[in-house]
Amino acid sequence: MQTNEQALSSVADSLKVAANDILSEPASSSAGMEYIELLSRFGVNMLAVFILVRMIYYPTHKNKDFLFSFFIFNFIIFILLSTTKLKAGFAFGLLAIFSIMRYRTVTVPIKEMGYFFIALALGMINALSIVDEGWYVMLACNVGILLLTLILDRFITLTHENIKEITYERIDLIHPTRREEMMADLIQRTGLPIHRVEIKTINFLRDTAYINVFYYAKENENRQGMTGDDD
Repeated sequence: MQTNEQALSSVADSLKVAANDILSEPASSSAGMEYIELLSRFGVNMLAVFILVRMIYYPTHKNKDFLFSFFIFNFIIFILLSTTKLKAGFAFGLLAIFSIMRYRTVTVPIKEMGYFFIALALGMINALSIVDEGWYVMLACNVGILLLTLILDRFITLTHENIKEITYERIDLIHPTRREEMMADLIQRTGLPIHRVEIKTINFLRDTAYINVFYYAKENENRQGMTGDDD
C-alpha cells in the first residue's frame, strides 16, 4: 500500500513539474515576442522620424539647430509610452509644457513647432498602435503623415502677403490722387512687387511719412508670421 502511495506521489510530482514547464514556456515565449515587437516598433519609429527630419525638413529649411530636438523629443516620447504605463495624455501634457516654455532662449518658429508636433505624433502612434491584427494600420498612418507633410511643405506653393515699414521722404506723393505715382516710385526704389500702400503717420516738420507697403512673395518674410508674438 505504501508503495502505491509513493508511486502516486511520484506521479503527482512529475505532473506538477510538467505543468510548471508547460506554463512557463508560453510566458517566456510571450516575453520574447514582446521584445521583438518593441524592437520592430522602435525600428519603424526611428525610420519614420529620420525621413521626417533628414529627408523632408532639413533639405528645405537647412536649420540643423532643431534636428537634435526633433530626434530626442520623438525618442523620449516613444520610450516613455512603450516601456511604462503612461498614457497618451502624458505625451500631450509634455507638448503643452514645451509650448509654454517655447525654448525661451530662442523663439521657435511656427513651422518648427508643427514639426515638433509631428515628431510627437509619430512617437505616440508607433508606441501605442494596436498590431494584434497586423501592422498595416500603423504603417499606413506613418506613410500618410510623412506624405502629407512632404506635400504641404514642398509642393503647396501659396504666396504670402509680406509687409515692410518704410520711412518715405516724398511727402508730396502721399496725396490720394497721386497714389499710383507713389507706388511706382516705391517699386522702382525697392524692386518689390508692391500692390498696396498704407500710410501710418505723417511728420510735416521733417517732411517724412511712415508707410507700410504690401507685396506678394513665395516665402513669408514677416517676422511675426514666422515666430509669433513673444508676449
